[in-house]
Amino acid sequence: MRSTSDHSRRDVIKRAAALGLVAVPAMSTLAACASSATGGDKVEKGEKSAANPLGVNGNAPLDVVIFDGGFGDQYAKDAEAVYRKKFPDAEVKHAATQKIQSVLQPRFNGGTPPDLIDNSGAEQMDLGVLVGKDQLTDLTPLLDAPSYDDPDKKVRDTLRPGVAEMGRFDGDPVHVLYYAYNVHGVWYSKAALDKLDAEYPQTWDDMLALCAKAKKKGIAGWTYAGKNPYYLSFSLFPFMAKIGGRQVLDAIDNLEPDAWRDPAVKAALEAYYELQQKGYILNGTPGLSHIESQTAWTEGKALFIPNGSWVENESKATTPDDFGLRVAAPSGLDGSDKMPAGTLWAAGGEPFVVPAKAKNPDGGMELLRTMLGEQSSKNFTRQVSSLTSYDGGTEGLSLPPGLTSAVDALDKAGDNIVNPRIKDWYVALWKEKVGGGLGEMMAGRITPAEAVKKIQAYTDEAANDDSVKHYQHQ
Repeated sequence: MRSTSDHSRRDVIKRAAALGLVAVPAMSTLAACASSATGGDKVEKGEKSAANPLGVNGNAPLDVVIFDGGFGDQYAKDAEAVYRKKFPDAEVKHAATQKIQSVLQPRFNGGTPPDLIDNSGAEQMDLGVLVGKDQLTDLTPLLDAPSYDDPDKKVRDTLRPGVAEMGRFDGDPVHVLYYAYNVHGVWYSKAALDKLDAEYPQTWDDMLALCAKAKKKGIAGWTYAGKNPYYLSFSLFPFMAKIGGRQVLDAIDNLEPDAWRDPAVKAALEAYYELQQKGYILNGTPGLSHIESQTAWTEGKALFIPNGSWVENESKATTPDDFGLRVAAPSGLDGSDKMPAGTLWAAGGEPFVVPAKAKNPDGGMELLRTMLGEQSSKNFTRQVSSLTSYDGGTEGLSLPPGLTSAVDALDKAGDNIVNPRIKDWYVALWKEKVGGGLGEMMAGRITPAEAVKKIQAYTDEAANDDSVKHYQHQ
């Protein structure tokens, strides 16, 4: 790898500093010196038993920080209540925040991070950096422990396919456990389509025709989280894969030098750009937050929004009872698409981690083991209208419309499910650089060709930066 520019080096240092992985002096010149904080000692282990397979110290405090976003934090509090019942002498400290990075930066700097973190949201800490800097605990003991409900079955054997592998970075042990299981795609209202006497478009020509029909009725075709434009990738990435095959996304994940120049990427961006050029995007969308865009959508101002399955819970306060919430895989481009109809992005979400310097890592893993039991899994699904990574947990539940649609979409996709890893391997690149380039294009400030050039340059910069740990599809 060739050396990076001063600018990219500063960016890397800033990324690490924001995560508490380096100390930054209060002066204009940044210095990448490692934090000298060592943190407190870990608590003594408890005695292992059939009821306590991880050897949790029942007297030790447990410190938990949960991202308070679309899923809220009540599900975690409920699991903590189960933990308290099992370990009545343990003090459980619970905090919920939308500002994960801001809240936890000083704690990582001081070497006193929590025992368990739901590392999600706009201020998600960069998982690739955390793994690369040895800041996370190996969760293999949790995965190899007996499951909460069946002592003859390991935790790893109760997870949905691919979930454990998602927490493994480039052959490393599993450092991340994704608790939710999200379906990403194009979300819409069946009632809104019914009013237009329309079905969900199967081809891009159909999509454009429906958007034109809606425009005549004063309804926009699309809106999206303009202030968080990486949301566009929730439908764009599987669209790219459908057009050109899985290898298109693998090349993007691998930071390959021509990944963004692939014809399938070009075709997908040009298709979305056509939405903008023809006035099918809701006016003002580039200035909307994810909540504002979702509210405009549930109010019927736009037909479609790229999003994930958390949207049902997050937007429930503004969703009419007769909305008919649905999710669909991206429309096809044309008859030459490499992957079939129904190709979908579905993967683990809500990444939970146990910091390497946690005082009570066994307690953090035990709480996760509890959450991956059937009772806690059903409780999560019942509360927030989303699946968990526990393979099951819906039996006997009455699922709301959006989640029912998501399950149907998974069934339709079958094996044609994609999971772009740039979202986990290079969080800042995905959210800030890729998202930023897509946002500029959809705002009409740059063309698809210019977006490709800009995003590929960011990709090359990351690929050639030897201070960034790189990951590859095996």
